[in-house]
Amino acid sequence: MSGEVPGRSGRLRRILRGPRPEAVPALIGRACAVVGLLDIAAGVFPRFRHSRMHAMAEVLPGSFGPFAAALSLSAGVLLLLLAHGLKRRKRRAWRAAVALLPAGAAAEFVYRHSVIGVIIALALLAPLIIHRKEFAALPDPRSRWRALTNFVLMSTGSVLLGLLIVSVHPHRMVGNPSLADRLTHVVYGLVGFEGPVDYQGNTSWTVAFSLGALGWITAVTTIYLAFRPEHPAARLTEEDEARLRELLAKHGRRDSLGHFALRRDKAVVFSPSGKAAVTYRVVSGVMLASGDPIGDVEAWPGAIERFMDEAKAHSWTPAVMGCSETGGQVWTRETGLDALELGDEAVVDVADFSLAGRAMRNVRQMVKRIERAGYETRVRRVADLGDAELERIRRAADDWRGTDTERGFSMALGRIGDPADGDCLIATAHKQDDEPGEYGDLKAILHFVPWGPDGVSLDLMRRDRSADPGMNELLIVAALQAAPKFGITRVSLNFAMFRSALARGEKIGAGPVLRAWRGLLVFLSRWFQIESLYKFNAKFQPRWEPRFVVYRASADLPRIGFAAMQAEGFVNLALPLPRFLRRRRAAERPCAHTVAEHDVRAA
Repeated sequence: MSGEVPGRSGRLRRILRGPRPEAVPALIGRACAVVGLLDIAAGVFPRFRHSRMHAMAEVLPGSFGPFAAALSLSAGVLLLLLAHGLKRRKRRAWRAAVALLPAGAAAEFVYRHSVIGVIIALALLAPLIIHRKEFAALPDPRSRWRALTNFVLMSTGSVLLGLLIVSVHPHRMVGNPSLADRLTHVVYGLVGFEGPVDYQGNTSWTVAFSLGALGWITAVTTIYLAFRPEHPAARLTEEDEARLRELLAKHGRRDSLGHFALRRDKAVVFSPSGKAAVTYRVVSGVMLASGDPIGDVEAWPGAIERFMDEAKAHSWTPAVMGCSETGGQVWTRETGLDALELGDEAVVDVADFSLAGRAMRNVRQMVKRIERAGYETRVRRVADLGDAELERIRRAADDWRGTDTERGFSMALGRIGDPADGDCLIATAHKQDDEPGEYGDLKAILHFVPWGPDGVSLDLMRRDRSADPGMNELLIVAALQAAPKFGITRVSLNFAMFRSALARGEKIGAGPVLRAWRGLLVFLSRWFQIESLYKFNAKFQPRWEPRFVVYRASADLPRIGFAAMQAEGFVNLALPLPRFLRRRRAAERPCAHTVAEHDVRAA
């Protein structure tokens, strides 16, 4: 996992700091949001519409006041939606903004006769056209789930904005309608019908057209997202997977996370020589790699350059989760990115492992107690298991997952029992019951992936919730004791986030800042198993290998953290399928339906 880092001065200086957003697109995106808010205000609030010219035009036949108000409101909402795309230099957002700004300017002039409003819109249009070459980023991966998300969010926003529109005309409102009446009026207005609230003069028309415009925007954007061509998230092709396996066969010993690059929900970029590769997934605009590049360390810079070029082309935020110290050095030197220690990986050297001694007393006692309760263990290669037993293990792992959402990305393979993964190791715990359950005597499962020819890395830990506590300890000890007969000399266990902070913070003499930081981590452990993973790993007296996150700027860290939580399955923004549909899909794809997670709640 360590080695000399090859030097190569200046090869990537032209993309120093990677695809950092230019100042001009970011500034234009913020200005677009401001103009959008002004357009919305012009269409909603009466004070924005007071002028002598407006008072004269309002009494002329064929007045366009209500129509212009709706147009101003529509343009404002759409400009707000486009602002984020402009900050990310998206070409389609630029095209839409160039079309909408003149429409918003026309509405400002016709409805408010505001020369200032027109000047503001045109002042934003000018830099958009001048700097049009800055907006060349390609689209993100997308699916039609976006249409449903858009409908929910836009409907909610339209109802809230509609309530504001209905309520900002108190002096022209007939009577004193209740909140329920106003809400009913909004819902009716969004679909083009007249509601129970009435106004004096032309205000009824203004409110009706404004609500209709909100409903129109919601419908049009939803229909567009539903029927536009999909840009599905990239997947590993069979050819890509075969090339990665060749690289792992030659260089897989370097990184314990190397085999996880074979997840089929990742994309890959290869170096020009084909001797190195970086796998990644795009999550919420973050191009997220994990572990070190695969292949010859001399060819890593070429793969990293391709990775950064891809991020720049799409205006994605580049990030690497869980790279080693060697990997962090190469990434930071070749790209100008920064690195931050994220935590430590627990690695047990099989030759040094023993249950003897005071330090292993708790593990030794727990294992012996479970063995006396009638449990037995089996450690085998996947290739040595029959199809029927493999299918039973897959179904058990799926049912015992413990969460509705699949978890795992950086240290999870995402499948069990694939024919191509015959070298993976499976440790199982068994106990004969008077009334066997759905999975017979199977009580717990540990799945390990290869780490070069002489190592394995822990992938999945699952157990029957009715089994006795300590199944994970039992199976890890069984795997370590059986390792020599498989030629395994080292075993990588779970990754412990912020392990050093937790360890130093509990020692005598720790300062107030370190103790406060440890206290926060302990508090967060209620949800993210930070402390529990550290303590569980520490039971086996491992050596600790530091892991790093590589990022472009400190301001990107919250976004990268959120994207990593999405990738790992802690945050799920998509609507999950019903469980019976997930089972049906799993049956159709039996080799790729189970995503692993590191779950030590049973410990």
